[in-house]
Amino acid sequence: MSHLNACQQFLQWALPRLRLRPEGYRKVRRQVCRKIQARIAELNLSGYEAYRRYLESHPAEWQELDKLSRITISRFFRDYQSWEMLAGEILPLQAKHAGAEKRPVRCWSAGCASGEEPYSLALLWRYHFESEYPGQSIEIIATDIDGHMLQRASLACYPGGNVRDVPKHLLAQYFRKEDGLFCLDQKIKNMVTFQQQDIRIAMPDGPFDIVFCKNLVAMYFAKGNALDCFREITERLVNGGFLLTGNHEPFPHEDLQHMTVFNRGLNIFRKKSP
Repeated sequence: MSHLNACQQFLQWALPRLRLRPEGYRKVRRQVCRKIQARIAELNLSGYEAYRRYLESHPAEWQELDKLSRITISRFFRDYQSWEMLAGEILPLQAKHAGAEKRPVRCWSAGCASGEEPYSLALLWRYHFESEYPGQSIEIIATDIDGHMLQRASLACYPGGNVRDVPKHLLAQYFRKEDGLFCLDQKIKNMVTFQQQDIRIAMPDGPFDIVFCKNLVAMYFAKGNALDCFREITERLVNGGFLLTGNHEPFPHEDLQHMTVFNRGLNIFRKKSP
């Protein structure tokens, strides 16, 4: 049996015990399997079956496996059409709504990894909206379970592949090249507040006008846990607020009666107003 097949069988057994969906790991299993193989070698075990026995006799190791199962695929302006919708429709709507209530536009990026998503939002606001809505501010909260990823986010220096979708004028204006990396301007960095949180346990206080929760809850969490998590997330939305999920993620809007489909193709949903 190949290492990949052996790993897949192991994931089928282990991930449900972490309340995760094995189906969500099909496209990214090589990344996860490489990390698990490294852990097996670190423990001087013979393979996946030996690691399974190790987990059964060392309960604390499940926390290590949970860390190994995290997916860290991220880049600026990923799913570019969603950002066009944000710039063209969603942010103007929420800026006017927040302005009428004399408060900032409040946004949350859940599972932010190394910060590309919330920094993309900060760039979008700074370039397109700051002058159009003078006096209107934005607050961007970004959370992730992985402290190492958040350290990378605070440094905000990225390889070329991570910034390949950044428009050239933004790249030239807000990034500097340093040791082969593209480092973000401090003014943009200051627009984002990072917090280390496990979304399964804790979330930032709302309410939020816009929540990004892409390729996380519906993709990797077990169905019941995903529904509970989405209930908590949508409770933190203002009436009329927006939730953006991954383009190919299933979202249980039929079980969340207070949410409506805003754009099915881009998986954007809106909370109903009373």
